[in-house]
Parts: sequence; C-alpha cells; structure tokens
Amino acid sequence: MSNRRNWRWPALLAGLALFAASCGGDDDDAAPAPTTQPAAEAAPAVDDEPMVDDEPMVDDEPAVDDEPVVDEAPVVDDEPVEEMSMPGEGTNVTMARADWSTGYFQAQVHKQLLEELGYTVTEPSERELGPSLAYLAMAQGDIDFWANSWYPGHYSWHAAEMPDGSTVGDHVEIVGQQMLGGGPQGFLITKSVADEYGITHIDQINDDPEITALFDIDDDGKAEIYGCTESWTCDDIINSQIAFSGWDNVEQVKAGYDAMFAEATAKIEAGEPAAVYTWAPSAYITILRPGDNVYWLAVEEVIDDSNPTGVEGGEGHDQRPGQAPFTPDQCPAAADAGTCQLGWVAADILVTANKEFAAANPAARALWEAIVLSPIDVSLAVVEQDGGMDTETEIAQLAAGWIADNRDLVDGWLAAARAVG
Repeated sequence: MSNRRNWRWPALLAGLALFAASCGGDDDDAAPAPTTQPAAEAAPAVDDEPMVDDEPMVDDEPAVDDEPVVDEAPVVDDEPVEEMSMPGEGTNVTMARADWSTGYFQAQVHKQLLEELGYTVTEPSERELGPSLAYLAMAQGDIDFWANSWYPGHYSWHAAEMPDGSTVGDHVEIVGQQMLGGGPQGFLITKSVADEYGITHIDQINDDPEITALFDIDDDGKAEIYGCTESWTCDDIINSQIAFSGWDNVEQVKAGYDAMFAEATAKIEAGEPAAVYTWAPSAYITILRPGDNVYWLAVEEVIDDSNPTGVEGGEGHDQRPGQAPFTPDQCPAAADAGTCQLGWVAADILVTANKEFAAANPAARALWEAIVLSPIDVSLAVVEQDGGMDTETEIAQLAAGWIADNRDLVDGWLAAARAVG
C-alpha cells in the first residue's frame, strides 16, 4: 500500500462503525478462507537410497508405448479435473455503470464474473449513466443490466412511460440481493456548530431564524443544504422531503457531488456551518466521520408515498420507516428518541436487468441471484480507489484482487450459474 493511502485507514476503521450499526455486521457474509490443497507426500531423497547396480535407472527407461507425457490434464486424487462449462460462450453482454464513483467497483466484479462464465462483456466505463437514462436504456434493450440500483428510491424510474404506452417497469426486473440494506444515507452537520446551537434535526434549521441564517450561503433568506447531483434520484427525494416537511426556509444545492462535498468538508474542517447529504458504502464517511467531526441530522417526519412535488414516479420516494440505529454520539437525536430518524431507509443496492435478456440467459440471471457483496468490502475497495487506484485498469485490478481473495465464495456463485446454464 502506498504512503499516500496509509492515512485513510484509521479514518476508515472509525467510519466502518456505520456499517456495524446499520447493516447488522458482516460476519455472516464474510468470505470463507481459501482452501489450500495439501502438499503431496514427499518421496524419499534419491541420495538416501542404496544404489542397486543390477537395476537400470528410471530415467533410462523409455516411456510406456513411447507416448509423450500429457501435461494438460491435471489430476486430483487420480481423477482428471472436469473442464468448467462456459454457458455464456458466444453471447455478448452490454452493461452500464452508474455515474457515481462508489458504484464502479461492484460493476467490475460483475463484469469479470460474467466473463468467467464465457460471456463477452463491454467495459462498464463505456456506458456511464445516471438512473433516468440507465433504466430507459435497459427497458429499450440498449443495455442488458447494471449493478447500481438503489431501492426504494429508484422505483420512481420504473414509472416512466415508453413510446408504446408501456412503462419502464414492464421491461426491467430486479434480480438477487447484492447488498440488502447496504446503503445507509442521510444528512451530516458540522459537529461543533451542532453542539453550540443544540441542533439535532433539520427542522430546527428551517424553524429557527438564527440557525437558518447560519446556513444561508447566498443571503437569500433560506438555509442551503448540500444535496445531490441532478438526475441521481436523491435530488428528487430531497426536494420531496423539503415539500413534505414544509421546510419553506430550506433549499437544496445541486451541483457535481464531489465539488459540493469538498466545499462542505472545507467548511466543516474550519468549524463553519454546513449540512451535506452523503451515503455509504463510500470513502466519504472516512472524511466526515459521525461522532468525530460531524453528526447525523434527524427529521421530525418521514416522507410517505404522497408525492408532494407531483413528479412522475414520486410515489417511489417513500422512505418509511426511515430509522437508523445510530447511537447518541453519532446522532444526538437518539438520546431522546431512542433511535436516529434520518428520514431515509438504508437502500438495497441491487442488480436491475432487461427482462428479455435475463430470461434468455439463465446462467447470468443465476449469477446475479447468487452474488452477495459485503458493504465493508465495497467500502475498502472504494477507499483504495479514492486514494489513487482510480484508473480503469486499477479499478479492474481491485475487483480481480477481491475475486482472488474470495475464490471459494465466488466459485460457489459460478457453480450455481453453471448448474442452470
């Protein structure tokens, strides 16, 4: 590991407490240790044997029937290893990945595992899309799948109408359980500011004029909170939260996420007021660490399916029950409420695929059904990526390294896919 990434690991260990609380731990999902084949019993050394003059040396004997030794059929327990089936051979797969960098790693894992089944798979980076385009492209058959769906928020895109009157949801399906509850999310606030003003809820930022003024970046009388990149779905959900809760004195800042996060981080590190949306698995929680330099902000009410902004599919913005079991040191609202009501559910990060493609490729579908990734493993990879392993080649190396380290687990997924292929 390079020195430029070493500083991240203490912060990562602190940040991973998030997963221990929100995901219930990952011990059950941990990959089994690779099985090492026992070494063959050593033959006695030649020098320790007496020389028998009347027996020819083995090396002088001709091979049986003068046939050459065949090296390409290794044996285990005297039985030849059966050649792995390749159910995807001859089939091209067009995949996409999300246009947020925390989704790159699992996209590469899926690509490489499909290739082990014989499929020819496009590079995920060739089609990097936001959700609105990704679901439409899957419904039209322009791409076959992606591994970056965030539900329930992304259900809203299933409602989009196609030219023939059908909906996107008629043509796509959710497959498997890649990371159930693997995406905790919410708003973080500068810890020192929250301590000074007793801020535990976003509602206080809206209701208290003194606090509103602290977060008024552009002097328009409204508090600005750093939200999401436009078209990421979380931006629409935040707008729905604002309308649903009646936060007339709060508005969302929309821009490139990394630029917004950097600006918020600079303010937080300087002890200035800032509130920013973020999520895991990511490297963001190794920089803004709940209980250290930030807190999680709670909400008084959780948005339901009433679609207060009236957007297409807005019923899918429902975040009930929205609770998170964070402790008061990470989320001060939990001291009184007993739980931290972030207003968001921990998202299920899943595969979505074109229905026709999934039906025609049972091996691919079975693989998607089998894959279960640990949010902690994904976070570790994302921290490596954020620390400099960020070229396409290096991201592919991170995925290949994870597959090698979890070979026994992965082989079980592949076997399940081959069994139906």
